[in-house]
Amino acid sequence: MMTLTDRGVADATVQRLEMVQPAAARLWGKMSVGGMLCHLNDAYVGVSSLRGRNGSRGSIAGRWLLRPFALYAPLQWPRGVPTPPQVDQLIGGTPPGEFAQDKARLIRSLQHFAVTDMAGAAHPYFGPLTQWEWMRWGWLHADHHLRQFSA
Repeated sequence: MMTLTDRGVADATVQRLEMVQPAAARLWGKMSVGGMLCHLNDAYVGVSSLRGRNGSRGSIAGRWLLRPFALYAPLQWPRGVPTPPQVDQLIGGTPPGEFAQDKARLIRSLQHFAVTDMAGAAHPYFGPLTQWEWMRWGWLHADHHLRQFSA
């Protein structure tokens, strides 16, 4: 299974991000391509701030039902899952700015996240995750949105 722990996977994900262009059309959802860059950046920065904290335990459904499917099943994430307000660029997330700067910021955040020890930090929905689970989540999240824009 792909995770950001694998340097080749992390590098390939960065290459996919570098290929994203401002005119990329979305295949589903409401996010603009610039909004997607800011959404992913907000997510990586937000969860990185959880490092060393045991915070939210997540819900029982999230920990025991959703986590196994979301992180371990060999399936792509479904389309149309609601975006939490703090990382929704139309509500409380960072609004898109200059495209190249937003992309560069995301690439730096992804690269930083990929080498951050997240073990034990609590995901808002899934509760405490192992390092492998965090890096799996990081890759799945990026892959989901890159597919949204055919990248």
